[in-house]
Amino acid sequence: MMQGQIYKIHSDFYYIDTGSADFECKVREVLKKQKEKILVGDFVEFNNGYIEKILPRKNYIARPSVANIDQIIIVSALKQPDLNLVQLNRYIALSKYYSIPAVLCFNKEDLQFEKGLKNKITNIYKKLGYQIVFTSATEHVGINAFKKLLNGKISVLCGNSGVGKSSLINAVNPDLNLKTKAVSEKLQRGTHTTRHCEIIKLTENSKIVDTPGFSNVKFDFILPADVDLLFEEMIPYREGCKYSDCLHINEDNCNVLAHLNDIDNSRYESYLTFVEEAKEYKERIKSEGKKVEKAKKIINNKYVAKISERKRQRARNNLKSQIYKEIE
Repeated sequence: MMQGQIYKIHSDFYYIDTGSADFECKVREVLKKQKEKILVGDFVEFNNGYIEKILPRKNYIARPSVANIDQIIIVSALKQPDLNLVQLNRYIALSKYYSIPAVLCFNKEDLQFEKGLKNKITNIYKKLGYQIVFTSATEHVGINAFKKLLNGKISVLCGNSGVGKSSLINAVNPDLNLKTKAVSEKLQRGTHTTRHCEIIKLTENSKIVDTPGFSNVKFDFILPADVDLLFEEMIPYREGCKYSDCLHINEDNCNVLAHLNDIDNSRYESYLTFVEEAKEYKERIKSEGKKVEKAKKIINNKYVAKISERKRQRARNNLKSQIYKEIE
């Protein structure tokens, strides 16, 4: 049995890197029946061209689907398209949700952008503990600092289309020659040039996951009362609120509202946006009114398909009848 990491998935074929060689494999039917989705980044055991087992993940992101990453590098453009702080905060909150360290990269420093924008960015995010790098992929500015961020890690680049993710990768390793497209002057947004997730090896110890983008991220999968946990600056104040489910909007004796001067306005506005999205999720689960049971469970670090409730009940009845026979 061999082990390796999946670096690309195309159709029903999975491409695995063992560190010394690459292999093309398919999935055993037993894994398909367990309905366990295999992701780019998964470590697997395989034999004779078939994947036999998915090894435990240290982390994952659901959309785009990728596993076992060391950091998320959030790439934004200072200009073309204009910097969108709500979208930036969305990516930061997403990395917080998945407990994956985030680094902030601001590209296109060579363009004429809003005066004082760099200071504004530094004032907001540096005090929150985020590492920041300013780059220009076209002018090769800040690329050495960007390379240092990647050293020894598997990194996911996320950001809106057109911010220069592929251009940054090309600047680090021109031999890759990833496709790039210009930003539309009318729409102020780019076109996705990456069509699937793939782990790209830059050096022997540095890899990047090139992804189709995170543009459809929406916080419609958590409860409104949990959104504040995605904002570092709110966490110290939330315990002081009168109500345990306080949303920090207009509630009485809200400790977060009492400290709004300590929270950047763009961050708070982003928080309010995400709370509204989370309310959609709360209404949805209220209307559905029932829990959907998962089709698999973990036993001894292995995914095992669950049997249906009807079959479980039938097995219980059979066991009871056997016990009664023995008693008689």
